[in-house]
Amino acid sequence: MPTPTPTPTPTPSPTPALPGRADIVSRYAGRPATQWGWEVDGVVNRLDDPHSPDADATGVALTFDACGGGTAGNGYDEALIDTLRRHGVTATLYLNARWIAANPTLAAELADDPLFVLASHGTRHVPLSVAGRSAYGIAGTADVGEVYDEVTAGFDWFAEHTGALPATMRPGTAHCDEVAAAIAIDLGVPIAGLSVNADDGATLGASGVAQRLASVRPGDIVLGHFNRPAGGTAEGLAQALPRLLGAGTTFVGLGTRGRPAP
Repeated sequence: MPTPTPTPTPTPSPTPALPGRADIVSRYAGRPATQWGWEVDGVVNRLDDPHSPDADATGVALTFDACGGGTAGNGYDEALIDTLRRHGVTATLYLNARWIAANPTLAAELADDPLFVLASHGTRHVPLSVAGRSAYGIAGTADVGEVYDEVTAGFDWFAEHTGALPATMRPGTAHCDEVAAAIAIDLGVPIAGLSVNADDGATLGASGVAQRLASVRPGDIVLGHFNRPAGGTAEGLAQALPRLLGAGTTFVGLGTRGRPAP
């Protein structure tokens, strides 16, 4: 009886190369933008939105930004992270390059924790605009080339520390136009928006945070902050989580699968 021939192991498909800066500029230069904010075409505001990396996921995606910049912006809300760990609740942490530079050891420790999905909060923490629009007094990127730079400049850190490029990104202020959103999709990092604003930029008190978290429903993407320990976000989360878990709410990372590094 002949010896069966082993089935060969399939060769993995190569990761598609990202478009380069010149390619993106050529593709999008001169394209007018008519929408502005986070409810624009191409932004993922719910898990089941088009371009979501988790369109088949059920549950709620808790996301927390670390914006960086100055003493306040570079802070670390240890109580918030400890609360997530104590309850075993997954969250997606959006790290800005300035925050990573100010907290390299913390950033690396978070990258090593399988409970968290790490994603990009941009480089300079500015809105993504192809025409220099502003949000909350912060001037956005001036053109297509600057959009590319803001989205991609931190990719090397994520590839080194997580083994993958971020699956999503969130611009500073969470604002963008629809052309910038399309560029981010082409670069493999669709923009994550929100359906529930948990803490109003870490200015909301604990009771307000808890009240907003109590309203979450399956498919929601929740935005909070973990760089402002003096705010009410951590305490509000600590109040809300036991009730949500007791009601059967499940939590998922946004873009858990990531994008393999080239």
